[in-house]
Amino acid sequence: MNAWLLAACVLLPAGVGPCVWRASRGAPAQRLAATSLAGTMAVAVFLLAARGLHRTSYVDVALVAAVLAPTSTLVYARCLAGGAGPAGRREETEDTG
Repeated sequence: MNAWLLAACVLLPAGVGPCVWRASRGAPAQRLAATSLAGTMAVAVFLLAARGLHRTSYVDVALVAAVLAPTSTLVYARCLAGGAGPAGRREETEDTG
């Protein structure tokens, strides 16, 4: 075990663990922030593991997670706002008109 893997093993429970706990409990705004931070922490863990295992192909997993983490945060924020999306809004305007 090298320093990169040790850092990944420490960051996983110490960084992602509290984020998962806060995402499962608390106010909706705190859950949203915890979800966003957990995505960022997961990317860091993936990058540290890729460096520690000397596998450059594992960086691809971190890159995909880095792209999907903000997207999932936006979807979660949309669900918190109660938005049904553009199709749901069109149906509402047709019913009232």
